[in-house]
Amino acid sequence: SRWVKWWADPVPETFWLFDPAVAPWAAAVFGALVGSFLNVVILRLPPRLEHAWRRDAREMLELPAEGEPPIGLVVEPSRCPKCGHRLRWWENIPVLSWLVLRGRCSACRTPISWQYPLVELLTALAFLVCILRFGPGPEGLMAMVFSGMLIAAAGIDARTQFLPDILTLPLLWLGLLAATQGLYVPAETAILGAVAGYLSLWLVFQGFLLLTGKEGMGYGDFKLLAALGAWLGWQQLLLVVVLASVSGALIMGIAMAMLGRDREIPFAFGPFLAVGGWVAFIGGDRLIDWYLRLFATG
Repeated sequence: SRWVKWWADPVPETFWLFDPAVAPWAAAVFGALVGSFLNVVILRLPPRLEHAWRRDAREMLELPAEGEPPIGLVVEPSRCPKCGHRLRWWENIPVLSWLVLRGRCSACRTPISWQYPLVELLTALAFLVCILRFGPGPEGLMAMVFSGMLIAAAGIDARTQFLPDILTLPLLWLGLLAATQGLYVPAETAILGAVAGYLSLWLVFQGFLLLTGKEGMGYGDFKLLAALGAWLGWQQLLLVVVLASVSGALIMGIAMAMLGRDREIPFAFGPFLAVGGWVAFIGGDRLIDWYLRLFATG
């Protein structure tokens, strides 16, 4: 039967994952589902980490334990943060539920943050582009993992100005692991990229601290750029920093002009590093070639 043939064929042509025409759109749907989970990670992971740090500190200081930890990432169902309404299955459909509910809780009509559909759409688009760029094989699948972890890290940093090691360090190790298989860059290039990524921002941090007496960025930024260096190689790091700096300057300039944001208020640099790193990962070579041709023509 055809089902026996399906199982016997290691790469069946009729299987959607390996069909070039269907795989990108299937990846987009899967990305929307993953984006729904990434929203959970962005909102729930920081409080759980903070609780764990306080617990460890209290144990070291021999103080009484605190209460129960915050809600978990997987087991506990989603609820409205205002009224506690438990979301039904049809209220958890990525993007569509937000549109059907018109961006409000069905129970108390409290507005639902734009973050939810935005992260879901962003993840769907990122997964779609990954499969279009790398195909439905190991390169495309690892690129989806890379994109999802970047979105989670960027979302947490945007909300809390904190890049957790639990995301940046595995991203670094996965980049080095991918390099051992030659998926994107050779292993030597990835190792040099990780070292150069960390040291470059660390040196900027130390120089700024020496000149001003202030810390210009956090150590999470060093680790994130090290992870990007492992995935992209040391040659792309300058492009990543340029893209991150330009996008950061534009967005923060608009924020200060339109919202009256005080320039003395610190802002998270991680999301801009994530944007620069993802753009360079998808099309860095093309951007560099375009710039060189433009420069040569000029």
